[in-house]
Amino acid sequence: MTPRRIDPDAAVRHLRAADPVMARIIEAVGPFGMRIGDGDPFRALARAIVAQQISGPAAASILARLTARLLGPGAVAPAVRRTDPSWDGATGPFPTPAQLLSVGDAELAAAGLSRQKILALRDLARQFVEGELAAARFEEWDDETVIARLTRVRGIGRWTAEMFLMFHLGRPDVLPVDDLGIRRAVRRRYGLQELPRPAELRAIAAPWRPWATVACWYLWRSEAVMPPGG
Repeated sequence: MTPRRIDPDAAVRHLRAADPVMARIIEAVGPFGMRIGDGDPFRALARAIVAQQISGPAAASILARLTARLLGPGAVAPAVRRTDPSWDGATGPFPTPAQLLSVGDAELAAAGLSRQKILALRDLARQFVEGELAAARFEEWDDETVIARLTRVRGIGRWTAEMFLMFHLGRPDVLPVDDLGIRRAVRRRYGLQELPRPAELRAIAAPWRPWATVACWYLWRSEAVMPPGG
């Protein structure tokens, strides 16, 4: 049975024993340090929508303006990559779904949000207000149900849902086969000539189960701390 939460010690022991390449990555990267949870699932998903297809600093700037417009002056988390152990996105004020729905599109656009992101945020907020999405429901649903429910929200695709499973819910066995960072890291660490396709990535990842999330975090971090041929 797949565990429902990450057990870092058990995961690292398993990955070291199951995969010699992963064992070398773990040795180079060091202790598992993924920061899990935003406290508020609406904040986590809204931040993900805002950050789509723009840089981290640009997303942080929009989020700061959005928060200031809806709640008054206040700090938001710095623009640090979510895979970095120093990530601190769960702090600072953030509008509630009802507060976001209470303002007009012009107010949201003035914060720097595109028309598409305004529509996506409104759809997300509506589903939280109406109870279609809620923290308690996420705790009840299995991984594929969470993905199915989230991808009903405008602007949320499977990758965003997988990141939510990993970084907000702390689900231990998520493998985002379309993530470019994971594919690049696997190509380098496993000596592949090309980026792995989904089927090849799943085959390489088979020994990581049931701790694929932890393996993916180590692969992301390996890109920051290991030389290209390391």
